[in-house]
Parts: sequence; structure tokens; C-alpha cells
Amino acid sequence: MRKTTAIIGSAVFLVIAPGTLALYLPYAWTRWRLAPPLLGFFFFRVIGVIFIAAGLPVLLDSFRRFAVQGLGTPAPIAPPQRLVVTGLYRHVRNPMYVAVLLLILGQGLLFGSTTLLKYGLVVWLAFFAFVLAYEEPTLRAKFGDEYRQFCANVPRWIPRLTPWKKE
Repeated sequence: MRKTTAIIGSAVFLVIAPGTLALYLPYAWTRWRLAPPLLGFFFFRVIGVIFIAAGLPVLLDSFRRFAVQGLGTPAPIAPPQRLVVTGLYRHVRNPMYVAVLLLILGQGLLFGSTTLLKYGLVVWLAFFAFVLAYEEPTLRAKFGDEYRQFCANVPRWIPRLTPWKKE
């Protein structure tokens, strides 16, 4: 895939998939109106803002890397041609999924919405099942030992503090 095509495809997929999961559905449920803070603690709103502020650049950087370095998109129909193991991928194997979850949970905390927090749990379970059942087996088959080494050194969900340095 050419770089321009990968960038356009990634941008379209960004709007469709994470846009729906992390923006449209939370907006549809909350209209982005503040309810009372969860459990009466204003600090939950602060944590929500931090999650959102952390999640958005992670998501955008991960999509950019898939297009520019991987020469593909996150969409299963147009996957990257190269394994991306730079940037935040040196800390966690699934930064896109983590970022989407941060955006959803951040909105739940910011807007005081238990519905969004429950939705975030359902989304995480769906991501987990997809990663185990489809994504990891597909990547092992496509990238072989390179992907196995990546998996052995980089955690799936909780980022490692020091970046992995590929040998």
C-alpha cells in the first residue's frame, strides 16, 4: 500500500471506528452534559480530563504510525505491511485500544456517567476477545518471530515504564 493511501484509509477508519466508539456513542448517551460527580468526588472529573488528554494524542500518534511506518491501516481489511514497534508501541502492544478506553472512561468520569463506565468495560472485553481470537494469531502468522519477540517484551494492556529496545 502506498503511504498516501494508507494515510487516507487510516483517517477514514479513525472517524468510523474510534469516532463511533469513543465520541459518537458517549455523546449520544450523555450529550456531554455534566451530571453530579461520581460518588460526589470532584477529583473524578479531574482524572477524567487527564484520561481524555492522555488518550487523544496516543490514538492519533498510533494511527499515524500505522499509516506512515506500517504502510497500512488499523482496519483488518487493509492491515499494515510492516510491524510497527516504535513510539508508544515500545511501551504497550495495543496503544490504540488503550487510548479508546481512556477516552471512554475519561468521559464517564468527567460527565459523571456510570453508563459510560459500564460501556467502557464492555468495550474492553470486546477488545480483549478480538485481540486474543483474531489479532494476535493473525500477527503471529504474518510477522512470525518478529511479532513473538515483540510480545515477549511488550505487555498487551498495561504500559511498561521503560521503552523496549528492539535488538
